[in-house]
Amino acid sequence: MAGSSLCLFLLFSLFFGQCVVELEASHRVFQNLQTSEPTSESQPYRTGFHFQPPKNWMNDPNGPMVYKGIYHLFYQYNPKGAVWGNIVWAHSTSTDLINWIPHDAAIYPSQKSDIKGCWSGSTTMLPGGKPAILYTGIDPNDKQVQNLAVPKNLSDPYLTEWVKSPKNPLMAPTAINQINASSFRDPTTAWLGPDRIWRVIIGSKINYKGLAILYRSKNFVNWTASKQPLHSAEHTGMWECPDFYPVATEGVYGVDTSTKGSSIKHVLKVSLDDTKHEYYTIGTYDTATDKYVPDEGQVDSDSGLRYDYGKFYASKTFFDSVTLRRILWGWINESSSVEHDIKKGWSGVQAIPRKIWLDKSVKQLVQWPIAEIEKLRVNQVKFPSKFLKAGSIVEVKGVTASQADIEVSFKIAEFEKAEVLEPGWTNPQLLCSQKSASVKGALGPFGLLVLSSKSLEEYTAVYFRIFKDHEKYVVLMCSDQSRSSLDADNDKTTYGAFVNVDPLHEELSLRSLIDHSIVESFGGKGKACITARVYPTLAIDDDAHLYAFNYGTEKINITSLSAWSLKKAQIN
Repeated sequence: MAGSSLCLFLLFSLFFGQCVVELEASHRVFQNLQTSEPTSESQPYRTGFHFQPPKNWMNDPNGPMVYKGIYHLFYQYNPKGAVWGNIVWAHSTSTDLINWIPHDAAIYPSQKSDIKGCWSGSTTMLPGGKPAILYTGIDPNDKQVQNLAVPKNLSDPYLTEWVKSPKNPLMAPTAINQINASSFRDPTTAWLGPDRIWRVIIGSKINYKGLAILYRSKNFVNWTASKQPLHSAEHTGMWECPDFYPVATEGVYGVDTSTKGSSIKHVLKVSLDDTKHEYYTIGTYDTATDKYVPDEGQVDSDSGLRYDYGKFYASKTFFDSVTLRRILWGWINESSSVEHDIKKGWSGVQAIPRKIWLDKSVKQLVQWPIAEIEKLRVNQVKFPSKFLKAGSIVEVKGVTASQADIEVSFKIAEFEKAEVLEPGWTNPQLLCSQKSASVKGALGPFGLLVLSSKSLEEYTAVYFRIFKDHEKYVVLMCSDQSRSSLDADNDKTTYGAFVNVDPLHEELSLRSLIDHSIVESFGGKGKACITARVYPTLAIDDDAHLYAFNYGTEKINITSLSAWSLKKAQIN
């Protein structure tokens, strides 16, 4: 056996007891493409603390994980331009999930099974803490197939080199499972069943039925399709980027993906190719039958629960074994034109990583920006408790309004004049569009005007409205981008969500992370999240302003308000 072949044989015997060939393509092909400077001189919309490469297209986060104390982010990347295409797995590492070091691409086309693209996938920690990647490759016939790659050197905490299995593809669509070759992608993190057999799901569809196709393997190399999917739902279309993981009903913020037990529920999240929305359900996973059933009351469709009701897609979670929390990543796409993206030389940003856990109601998930982001806070500004009179606005001065973190809590004393929630007002996004920030109500709109110009020609409004629905009160949260920019060549869609809080007995909290062209907002202590992309022409850098406002007819009490400028993260 030749020396190189012997080395590879010994390497992969650590994983599977068999040989896997080395990557054929040279890493030199992709060196330094992440570290080069943006192509456009003026970059008012580049972010200060959100992850993005210096140039070119980025989309889905792939297989985030922690290995030997180092966090890894892989992501879909086009090394050749600011539009989708030529997709590879770009790779960066961090010790705190905020500051990042770029590396050469981890996976790129080099085998027949991925020669036309290395699409999304996930990482799985095998016994002994050895990571493995399952990912979708596009073969010469444009067929979507699933492939395997593992690190070349396990002693390297940065995992800068990966090798692929000569048995790729390990999973492929067949006539037996009736799957179209263009609808078979995005393997999840795998999990071990009580029988010590691995399971993984692949997103797919048959006609308009969304599917989570289940595969099983004893050795992580030879996979067999189950006769039945883990779960499916009619009228949802293609399921992209599925995510399936356990959550604890009490006590902890995250558990390993293979965790089982009486205090465990499961989450199934899917990204809908047709609508570019995501939704999730909470339910029960039967390990004996390998079937997942959403709990009663969970909405298994596009109108169900979402991680984020704004610009947020292709999300992926991982279990952080260092801090014992589950962390959510998501892709924030642009709202500008393709021509604009090409001119500025880049497209796509990753959302701030979020801790995600099961609400005490066991009916929804809760999210919050990871605590590490607070290391960037400087120059705190605090408001004492104060009333916002009807139609009033007050500026939050002393912070860099284009790169800031603000937390505010509101309390309502009088509810008698709350608007009645009409029976047909069931779509929160449509309701927010109809009742924009400029439409005066009784209890609302009140909240924040962010990335605002001094004279309010431009602003993004993030606010609440309170309605009366029989014997209870309903809280609507909106992110209104309709006046975010004087540039008409942008998508300025308004987003909305109902927040499951009781304003009679709870204060209404709102936190917004503001980063030049991104506004990530968390309502009700993370029970509803909305992310927006905006491109102001006046409210840029030092010309951006931040306000608290109340355009309703009834006074609102700000019980607390704290704002911070955020330092620039060290990225790339």
